[in-house]
Amino acid sequence: MDFVLLMDHFRGVLNLSNWGYVVASFLMIQLTVLRVTLYLHRDATHRAVDLHPAVRHVFRFWLWLTTGIVTREWVAVHRKHHAKCETVDDPHSPVVHGLKKVLLEGAELYQDEAERPGTREKYGRGCPDDWLERHVYSGHSYYGIALMVVSFVVLFGVPGIIMIAVQLVSQPLMAAGIINGVGHYAGYRNFESEDASRNVVPWGIFLGGEELHNNHHAYPSSARFSMRWWEFDIGWFVIQILSFFGLAQVRRLPPKTVDDREQIDLETVRAVVVNRMDVLRAYSRNVTLPVWKRERARLGDLPRRAGRLLIRQPRLLDREARQRLAIMLAESQALATVVEYRQRLQALWDETTASNDRLIAGLKEWCAQAEASGIKALEDFAQGLRHYGIRPAINPSAR
Repeated sequence: MDFVLLMDHFRGVLNLSNWGYVVASFLMIQLTVLRVTLYLHRDATHRAVDLHPAVRHVFRFWLWLTTGIVTREWVAVHRKHHAKCETVDDPHSPVVHGLKKVLLEGAELYQDEAERPGTREKYGRGCPDDWLERHVYSGHSYYGIALMVVSFVVLFGVPGIIMIAVQLVSQPLMAAGIINGVGHYAGYRNFESEDASRNVVPWGIFLGGEELHNNHHAYPSSARFSMRWWEFDIGWFVIQILSFFGLAQVRRLPPKTVDDREQIDLETVRAVVVNRMDVLRAYSRNVTLPVWKRERARLGDLPRRAGRLLIRQPRLLDREARQRLAIMLAESQALATVVEYRQRLQALWDETTASNDRLIAGLKEWCAQAEASGIKALEDFAQGLRHYGIRPAINPSAR
């Protein structure tokens, strides 16, 4: 009761209504989320967009003021997450640590990894190293939060204390917890990447577009996270606005596929490797699922949901799922062939040390054997892959 009376008597310089404080707190959180996704994630970490230096400085100041995040630490931990995804070296994988720990202790996992010897040095290259970064943002990272506390109390009064608490709790919960936790645990997948990433919801509004986590893992260097016509990425929407005013320049988007190759050559191989997530999705849609439906109708005793086992990456299947898959493949030679050819195709782009000639020969051999497999869907896919190519996406903000 005394606290309620205190809130009524000291409401700060702005003297907002109760709903005014709610709206102000919500806007503060959203501004922080946008600065994390635009500056820390898409600009500093993945180099997908170039923000104007003035915009970068504003974003850096706001993050220092409201979170105390050190750019180099955040960037290093996130890059290591992509490099070591779903392994014991992944800083915050729910597959390794469990969903509960990532949800409730995501910020602690970030900090533990940032302090691990070698992480910042190996994965934090290319981050700001100017006077402000050394002497203010990194050198005194918690001074910003102290300044925020004073500012919020002056502007918002006693309710500002609640707003501060909400601000400090929301960022670790939403970014470290929901995105890195739920985003690798629940949702839908557009792409069968080798990690467990998922799109939490198709409309990335409240978390800056980070909800589209599977799309991001499929194309980490893309400035746009939305990949389907019915998906929405508010971060990309803001980037387009900044680009219109000359305050941002998009560097990378997912490449566009073309059907203009006359024969398999080095450019064909490069196109398949660079756009492998699109190739895998096309293989699942045009080969695996049609053959699965045909075999299910023929055999009659295959469970409806068992088809998902044919699409998922083998390393993401547990022991029981692998046993069910083995039984299903033993019953259907066509399904076994489809799975075998998918694994062989993936093996082509996993050969990082192979020569160009070997890769070209490998893709030619794969296509020739697939065309002779006797499975119409696989034959058609192989013929299309012979002419597969890509061209860089048109940069909508090129200057």
